[in-house]
Amino acid sequence: MKFGLFYEHQLPRPWTDTSERQLIADALDQIELADRVGFDYVWEVEHHFLEEYSHSSAPEVFLAAASQRTRHIRLGHGIIQTAPAYNHPARTAERVAMLDLVSGGRVDFGSGESSSEAELGGFGIDMATKREQWLEGLEVAIRCMTESPFTGVEGSYVTMPPRNVVPKPVQKPHPPLWVACSRKETIMLAAEKGIGALSFAFIDPEEAAGWVRDYEAALATTCVPVGLEVNPSIACVTPMMCHPDEQVALSMGLEGGNFFGYSLGHFYIFGDHVPAETDVWQEFIERRAEVGYSPEAALATEQETLGAKVVAGESSGLRGAVGTPEQIREFLRRYEEAGVDQIIFVMQAGRNRHEDIMSSIELFGTEVLPEFRERDPGIVAAKRDRLGPVIERAMGRRVDTAPPLPDDFSIPAIPKRMIDLADNEQGRRFLETVADEQAVGRNDSTRDLLG
Repeated sequence: MKFGLFYEHQLPRPWTDTSERQLIADALDQIELADRVGFDYVWEVEHHFLEEYSHSSAPEVFLAAASQRTRHIRLGHGIIQTAPAYNHPARTAERVAMLDLVSGGRVDFGSGESSSEAELGGFGIDMATKREQWLEGLEVAIRCMTESPFTGVEGSYVTMPPRNVVPKPVQKPHPPLWVACSRKETIMLAAEKGIGALSFAFIDPEEAAGWVRDYEAALATTCVPVGLEVNPSIACVTPMMCHPDEQVALSMGLEGGNFFGYSLGHFYIFGDHVPAETDVWQEFIERRAEVGYSPEAALATEQETLGAKVVAGESSGLRGAVGTPEQIREFLRRYEEAGVDQIIFVMQAGRNRHEDIMSSIELFGTEVLPEFRERDPGIVAAKRDRLGPVIERAMGRRVDTAPPLPDDFSIPAIPKRMIDLADNEQGRRFLETVADEQAVGRNDSTRDLLG
């Protein structure tokens, strides 16, 4: 089983002029350390307008910076919002490819659709069609990455003429594909499209085992890959903080993990947000006991066996992999036995301290990670052998629907097009003269033309 770090770039109020700069600097330090101790992935989200919950609107910029401070860790878009109103598919393909180039082929391409009114309304995306928009944007982006040239599209949400979209990614045919999943329904959709499932629901290992079984069953029966290869992987997220003393670990990570859950709910479920005014952190502090996020209750409950949630009396909250190395080790073994391919840790959350995140990464890398790294090659090989025929059959069901390149297609420069439309023979001779002069370094005619 592999391990990753997940970044929303959470920033609870109050802020200063240097808060965001320090947040990013700390995150890059954390990723550099994670790479050094053996973590496999870093995942960076794309969100817009979700104050305090996520200050991560340009993940490709952050991941590019991370690529220059690391050697091995994979750089996961978790996710790019692929509805064309968020990101034109050609621009998505260009940015993913460029990141793959600057990182030496370390990119994973996760996509998603979002469900917050702040984002959907901000970009004019209809809630009723957002999934269709996600899928069309993803399909076109994949084509832009892999076709030379891209032969054009006339879709419901994006229209684009033939162009050769460059650069192309290092990884062929394209970087591994993932999709954000928060419900069982989306897990099944991931399987049907041959995409890895990034599960952002906080679920226990035993529930995850059922998701894995159903995902692989759908992969075997209904999968028609959206890409040119299948990524049959499932990743689950969980909070994490590691310390030799359980109570210290809880004090380090519990509040941040529960703010993560609360702020997510604020924007996606129960919140009423006034831009630049609503103080989500203060709401969390005032309401956490009422809505089940009581650190006092959780700290009073010692658990020999960790779970996604801790419950004490009538209060509950997120816990996950917050505990001692031995507790975390036992917790993660259960995910491994369930068939989960990757666990992604939420550590940068709420007001979790940078120094606590760093010490937890170091301790996890020293005390927990080695045994999983030792077993992982055998687990990966066994899964590859088991699912190989399934994937081969799925690829056989895939049909290429890209249109052919129109006959005699070309892209005339604007002056040439104007002259051709006017059927101006003198103008054609002038453009030939310009081309000849440009070829030998003379630009007098060009200046006249542009002027």
